[in-house]
Amino acid sequence: MFRLDGRVALVTGASQGIGEAIAKQLAAQGATVVCAARTLGKLQEVADAITAAGGKADVIAADLSDTASVKAAVATTVERHGAIHILVNNAGITRDKLLIQMKEEDWDAVLDTNLKGAWTAIQAATKPMMKQRYGRIINIASVVGQMGNAGQSNYVAAKAGLIGLTKSVARELASRNVTANAVTPGYIETAMTAGLSEDVKAEFTKQIPLGRMGTPADIAGAVAFLASDEAGYVTGQVLSVNGGMLMP
Repeated sequence: MFRLDGRVALVTGASQGIGEAIAKQLAAQGATVVCAARTLGKLQEVADAITAAGGKADVIAADLSDTASVKAAVATTVERHGAIHILVNNAGITRDKLLIQMKEEDWDAVLDTNLKGAWTAIQAATKPMMKQRYGRIINIASVVGQMGNAGQSNYVAAKAGLIGLTKSVARELASRNVTANAVTPGYIETAMTAGLSEDVKAEFTKQIPLGRMGTPADIAGAVAFLASDEAGYVTGQVLSVNGGMLMP
């Protein structure tokens, strides 16, 4: 297991699903994990579970669509814990509609949270990471950002943009020993997919060579590697965790 002792990680969207799994995985490997999301209720439950398991966790309320809130979350992380070594941009929303039906506010809401929010967090974390000459930036994109998906033009644009942002950040910060990588999950079993019918899930599974939907733990494992010292020579990459449904 990759060890992260002494590292401080900020994970957005950590109150459930993939973000919760990432927070718990990083904590299990020794990191102090700052869990961020819009509301503190469920977030505190995640932090309490980490602490009960012997890990170190903190919570911060942060709205990724609010620039000031995002900057404050990064600043508070550094103030409380003395550094920010790992930033995981996981928070995201959907406002699915066909292009012809999509309202401008649906487009703006998704781009503001899923792309601009990540950009703001990266920009805020850049100065302390450059100063300490160490950083791991990991952006959770999506397989649909690589292949497109009907009814999700806003979400796809945000996730594709996140991949491009990752590559640019990797080039800008490499000289300061700060890496930036993206993870692109495929179909993952989360609260978002729990409401799908068994027939729909079966159709999804037919597209996956490994024959199953992924789990949040599958994504957390990939993030843990990219957050580690062992991944110090990996930057600007897109790690696809999709069971083989898309092989770029």
